Amino acid sequence: MTTVLDNAVGTTPAPATTVGFGNVLRSEWTKLRSVRSTYWTALAAALSTLAIGIIVCAQWVHEIDRHREQKDTLDAALTSLNGLYLAQVAVGALGVLVISSEYGTGMIRATLAAVPQRRTLLAAKLVVFSACTFILGEIISFVTFGICQAILHRGASGVSITDGAALRAVFGGGLYVTAIGLLGFGLGALIRHTAGALSALFGLLFATTALADLLPTSWRNTVIEYMPLNAGSQIITTQPSHDSLSPWQGIGVLFLYGIVALAGALALISRRDA
Repeated sequence: MTTVLDNAVGTTPAPATTVGFGNVLRSEWTKLRSVRSTYWTALAAALSTLAIGIIVCAQWVHEIDRHREQKDTLDAALTSLNGLYLAQVAVGALGVLVISSEYGTGMIRATLAAVPQRRTLLAAKLVVFSACTFILGEIISFVTFGICQAILHRGASGVSITDGAALRAVFGGGLYVTAIGLLGFGLGALIRHTAGALSALFGLLFATTALADLLPTSWRNTVIEYMPLNAGSQIITTQPSHDSLSPWQGIGVLFLYGIVALAGALALISRRDA
């Protein structure tokens, strides 16, 4: 009808407004930092990683006399970063909420009215969230490692950050958290419902390993290497198992899970109603 009226009065419709990617990035950064759940999630991830690392390392030093024979085989980096296994829950949940909460409240309609380029919008959300998650993950990982190694050195069990394997594990802690956040974000964008996306995320992280145990042994030993947690966690250990993927292969597999979910979301975002 608008086109007919425009033709009748001799005018042409105004072209669709194109919003610059930089403007979309600033908008998404404003939204992310203005939501209280962002700060609570970051605080929960930081405190859980640090608290668990301190408790585990202090317990090891306290019982060092009982573990003399295990001292040479201690993975000091992984002992420090055990708390990341709990922090991943908070970061993954935040990844889901960054996108699914807008669909749940209906605010996505206002967002899409302001930014009609849907893939551009999703890309901007991903860039802002991934950058923040990576920075947060690296800060948590390096700070926790430093504090916990000071504790382990009291029992002559610490390791220096200058050790190549230790540096890779600590840097990998930030990558691991980022990969989990990407997976949560991808599932949130794909499913668009918070409860469903959270169920899919935690099921993929925790239930798949249990399901793999039901397979015949010959299949299980191969499949379990590629489960998200088993693959990704190789990056934060300095003593990877010979039966597992290498650290960099493992984190690559974990990132691939998130990329697949995100690719599905990108393929469907223009075909579905808001």
